[in-house]
Amino acid sequence: MTPLILLADEKKSAAVTDWSARIGWLVGLALFVALVYWLMREGWKWRGTLQGDLPELPTAPDDPGEARLTMSGRYHGSTTAGQWLDRIVARGLGSRSRAELTLTDAGLDVVRPGATDFFIPADALREALLGKGIAGKVLTEGGLLVVTWAHGDKLIDSGFRSDHAAEHTEWVDALNSMIKTPSTEGAER
Repeated sequence: MTPLILLADEKKSAAVTDWSARIGWLVGLALFVALVYWLMREGWKWRGTLQGDLPELPTAPDDPGEARLTMSGRYHGSTTAGQWLDRIVARGLGSRSRAELTLTDAGLDVVRPGATDFFIPADALREALLGKGIAGKVLTEGGLLVVTWAHGDKLIDSGFRSDHAAEHTEWVDALNSMIKTPSTEGAER
């Protein structure tokens, strides 16, 4: 019976939690997260500063004409044409948002609640295609409507996703039929 008594004597209570060390680690972690967030925000602002030469976005004309197509969906962002990871953040083009698209003979009107609306004139349209990704958003093949357009001296790809993805093909056909290529411009004269 003596070994049992000796075992009972050797047991000690659990170590007391050192709250000051835990609080110190939590404060340190919170400061680290805040620093990372601040650096990301500064990077976003710096990218906007570097792209400051981008002209003001066009607005829709007072009478754009009758709507050829309309679409409700999401605007996923804009990039430098052909470089799907080079996001453009200047003039609010970097903000994802809901979007209402209206295609008329005058061009493409992009209405974004809570973000900057813009208009792509018909003569600025260069190409429309079905893509699978744009900076920060990757979808299945053909899941994204990518519209290439000229703004100032820059070509821009803007990515849209309809609430009904089956509409994308119709949009690509309609947009590409509006685009004037050098060979069709010469034939019209």
